[in-house]
Amino acid sequence: MSIPQSGGGPIERHEQLAEFLAEGCKPRDQWRIGTEHEKFGYCKDTLRPLPYEGERSVLAVLSALRDRFDWSPVEEAGNLIGLKKDGANVSLEPGGQLELSGAPLESIHQTCDEVNEHLREVKSVADEIGVGFIGLGAAPEWQHEDMPMMPKGRYRLMTDYMGRVGTHGKQMMYRTCTVQVNLDFGSEADMVQKLRVALALQPVATALFANSPFFEGKPNGHKSWRSRIWRSLDDARTGMLPWVFDEGMGFERWAEWALDVPMYFVYRDGKYINALGQSFRDFLKGELPALPGEKPTLSDWADHLTTVFPEARIKQFIEMRGADGGPWRRLCALPAFWVGLTYDQGALDAAWDLVKDWDAETREALRVAASEQGLQAEVNGLKMHDLARQAVEIAESGLKARAVPGAGGLVADETHFLNALKESVESGKVPADELLDAYHGAWNGDLKKIYKEFSY
Repeated sequence: MSIPQSGGGPIERHEQLAEFLAEGCKPRDQWRIGTEHEKFGYCKDTLRPLPYEGERSVLAVLSALRDRFDWSPVEEAGNLIGLKKDGANVSLEPGGQLELSGAPLESIHQTCDEVNEHLREVKSVADEIGVGFIGLGAAPEWQHEDMPMMPKGRYRLMTDYMGRVGTHGKQMMYRTCTVQVNLDFGSEADMVQKLRVALALQPVATALFANSPFFEGKPNGHKSWRSRIWRSLDDARTGMLPWVFDEGMGFERWAEWALDVPMYFVYRDGKYINALGQSFRDFLKGELPALPGEKPTLSDWADHLTTVFPEARIKQFIEMRGADGGPWRRLCALPAFWVGLTYDQGALDAAWDLVKDWDAETREALRVAASEQGLQAEVNGLKMHDLARQAVEIAESGLKARAVPGAGGLVADETHFLNALKESVESGKVPADELLDAYHGAWNGDLKKIYKEFSY
C-alpha cells in the first residue's frame, strides 16, 4: 500500500488533474525501473503470523533494520510503520506483510542487487529472533482472525469499507502478497500503448507467476488465488478497464475515471480523515462531507490515485500489478518481463501486435482462466502456454535490444533474468504447479512443510 503523498499545491483548474499525470512523461534516457515485492513473516516455532509488537514481531524486525543498516524511520502516531533510504522504502501491508518499494534504478541488474541486499538484511535480523519470511501469493493456512492489523489509519478505514463493497477485500488486505514493477513513459501516446499492452498481457503475467494454490489449509482450486481475490474486491476500482482500448484514451480519460472512484480518506496533519464512499468531484467543489468548504490539493489527488486498483495502474508512471509474490528468482524476473516488453519500441510494437485484436470479453476471460488454470488455460482458441512463450520471446528480444551490461561488463545484457520464466515455458509448470506436486507427493498433504522448503 502507498504512503501519504506530499508537496502538492491547491487544485485551481480541472485540467491540473490530467496535467499531474502528464508530468510523469520522461525522455527515454531517464526511464527507470522500480520493483516492489511483499512477503509474509511468521514465527518459526508456531508458524503463526507476526504480531506488530513483541520479541518476535514486525516492530522488532523494522527496529533492527533501522538500527543495523542505517534506514531512517517512518512513523505514524508514534508507531514505527516503515523505513526509507536512498530512494527505497520498507513498509507494512495491513496484515504485517513486509514490502520493499525499491528505488527507481537504471537496470534490472541494479534492481535485482537491491532485492538481494534487502532479503539478506531481513534474513540476518529475522534469524536472530526466530522469525521467517516466505514469498507466496496468498497465506497458505492462516484464517482472517489469525491476522494482526498494523497501526496505520488508512488500514482501519479500508478494513470496514472492504466488507461493504465486495466479498474478498479483507482477504486481499491481510492475506495476499504481490510483486510488481513500476515503469516510465515518454509521452501520452507512449503511455497509452504501454498501458494497453500491460492490461492485455497481465493475465499472462498472472499465469507465469501464479503462486497461491493454497488457502486456509488446503488447495483452493486456483493456481493464483490472489488473482481470484481481486475479481471480487470492489468493482468500482479494479479490473481490466475495457475503456482504455477506446479511441480518445489519454491522461484526461484516466483522470475522469479516477474521479468517479469513491474516496477512502483525506490525509491531514498526520491523520486519515474518513471520506469512505464520498466523491472527489464534490471535493473539487468544496462540498466534501468529510471536509466541508475545503478544496483538495494535488497531494490529495495523488493520494486518491493510490486507491484505484486495476490490473495495471497509472500514476506518474505505470504499475504492473498482476503477479503473485514468490521466490527470489521471480522477484527479478517480473521487472525483466515487463522491461523487455515495453522499454524497446520494437518489442512494444510486437507485444501490441500480439494483443491488438482481442476484444474486452477475451481479455477478461484470459484473466479468469489465468487465475484458475495458469499456463494450462485456454480461451477462444488462445492457449496461455503459447501466449506465454511468445511474450517471453518478445521480452527477451527487448532486453537484447536494450543491451544493458552488468557485473562490470561481464554480463552482456539482462536476458538471464528471464531464465525462471523460460524454464516455466519449457516445462509448462509455474510455482503453483510445483507446490501442488509437492503437496500431493512428497509432503503427503502436510502443508506445514511449505515454510521450511520455500522461505527465503
